[in-house]
Amino acid sequence: MNDGHRVITGQVWRSGSPPLQEPAGPYEGYIVGPYPYHGTDPGPYPYDGTRPGPYPHPAPYDTPAAPPHQEGAAECPEHAPEPPAGPLAGPDGGGPRPGRGGRTTGVRPPSVRPGRVRRTVRLLAALLCALALTGAGTCAWAEFELDRSVDLSGLPDRPPQGKGTNYLVVGSDGRDGLSEQARKELHTGTTGGSRTDSMMLLHTGAHGTTMVSLPRDSWVTIPSYVDPNTGKFHRAAKNKLNAAYSLGGPRMLVRTVELNTGLRVDHYAETGFAGFVGVVDAVGGVEMCVDRRIDDPKSGLKLRKGCHDLTGAQALAFVRQRHQEADGDLGRSRNQRAFLSALARKAAAPGVVLDPFRAYPALSAGLDTLDVDKGMELKTLLSLFQAMRSVSGGGGRQLNVPVSGPGSTGAARSALKWDEVKAKRLFAELRDDRPV
Repeated sequence: MNDGHRVITGQVWRSGSPPLQEPAGPYEGYIVGPYPYHGTDPGPYPYDGTRPGPYPHPAPYDTPAAPPHQEGAAECPEHAPEPPAGPLAGPDGGGPRPGRGGRTTGVRPPSVRPGRVRRTVRLLAALLCALALTGAGTCAWAEFELDRSVDLSGLPDRPPQGKGTNYLVVGSDGRDGLSEQARKELHTGTTGGSRTDSMMLLHTGAHGTTMVSLPRDSWVTIPSYVDPNTGKFHRAAKNKLNAAYSLGGPRMLVRTVELNTGLRVDHYAETGFAGFVGVVDAVGGVEMCVDRRIDDPKSGLKLRKGCHDLTGAQALAFVRQRHQEADGDLGRSRNQRAFLSALARKAAAPGVVLDPFRAYPALSAGLDTLDVDKGMELKTLLSLFQAMRSVSGGGGRQLNVPVSGPGSTGAARSALKWDEVKAKRLFAELRDDRPV
């Protein structure tokens, strides 16, 4: 450079073109590689006939040889090759990159990462797909597990269809699924057969939801029937309401309710002890508050005054006990309505519904002992659950059927007699779907 010679610097990338040819004339300076050669020295070196490789060696050039390459020349600004400028410059400033097959790809645009919004949209789409698939699978499983064993078709002397929808919700003392040890712990006894521990009419219509408790000791008329075991005909007679179930199961109970209320029962749902306990335990217990101390040896319930998170066993004892209630069976009916409302509210809470480790065990426990009518579709069962949840949230009314007191003679003395005038008016309002 001190002798006035020009120096050509740059980079030559190998491409798919034929091998480089021997230069026609001498270069004044150095050629900076890489370029095809078979030696071990990658250059740079002068074209003075002394370079390694298989190419023909011309005679030494007449031009003075450039000074040899020194260690660290790449770091020296005076000798460092300048990056090519213009549209062919690579993203790192080092020239175009070689592509596949030895061809030059030219300028490659920098990669663009998805933004936060795009990642969020993709995540939400994936979650929605997962929920849709999970929901479809759950619905199919629930449809398969649902026991539609109660046939309400062909019942005689049914009242006409009213407005709105009427559900008969029953809690029986069926002990299916309970071991001997569980029966002792739950104080359920070992009596065979099944009876009804709780009965409620749930009406949904244009004016919201109304839940009416039907005390098991209600003194009502049992319709005539034929005993399937003996074939003997029995005329209609007075008896306690829970006797209807023991005499003819769900069909006889529905007939008795329809005869004494004038309401057509559209759907029937019944659960036993095991299902009730399993659902309460699966949702993590249900909080209930009591205004006094309760110690009932028959149900096994022992509670101090205040609020408690009831386990499944405690909840069963709470809805069954009546000897600690001043109003007897009416007090038990109030406890049952209050607890079912709290259970529906807890089961619908996000911490349960969105937690598969709670939602699926609760649903499984509920379906294990749940018996419904043959016309009960899954969406109808969900509507029943939503109606109970609505009542628990203040979106409906809860009440007992009006009673006038205990009967005056015979077995009626330990039973509850309905107030005929008030009860008739209540059931007429429900039948016509008017405000109660």
